[in-house]
Amino acid sequence: METYHINIAGVERDLEKYPVNDKLDIAAFILFGDVEVTEKSAAALLKICPEHDVVVSAEAKGIPLCYEMARQGCREYVIARKSIKVYMRNCVGVSVNSITTAKEQNLYLGESDVEFLKDKRVLIVDDVISTGESLAALEALLDKINANVVGKACILAEGDAKNRDDIIFLEELPLFVK
Repeated sequence: METYHINIAGVERDLEKYPVNDKLDIAAFILFGDVEVTEKSAAALLKICPEHDVVVSAEAKGIPLCYEMARQGCREYVIARKSIKVYMRNCVGVSVNSITTAKEQNLYLGESDVEFLKDKRVLIVDDVISTGESLAALEALLDKINANVVGKACILAEGDAKNRDDIIFLEELPLFVK
């Protein structure tokens, strides 16, 4: 097993490498279950992010970070869902393609979340931004409801995402070309 060593908010981790295709590997950053990285990354991002009223992420890998940033900071968060649940009425949705997902997915906000986000300063967060497709979908969803997005943040900027000037991130994560 090949790994990539990284320091995230003062925490050392070895990330396992996995093939995306026959020419490219990624170092898999799995935030689920890593309480130490989640807590420390949230604290570090809150120090460098703009003021906000609510944190928003897409289901699912950004949820721990979103929750923890809300817990340590503004105390409010919303998750864009990948499917419509019975308790979600009058949904707004968009489509998304991601480097770690094999097929097109959708993101939805129900009417209650849409109403809640009105007149709020929204900070979008995710664990990793790579191609930016998930971020673009979340931005499009929030644009549909006229949300006031004040910033976009992630723990790791993968590949060319490190060159973006519209995101805040803690560390770079390279792509591994074979």
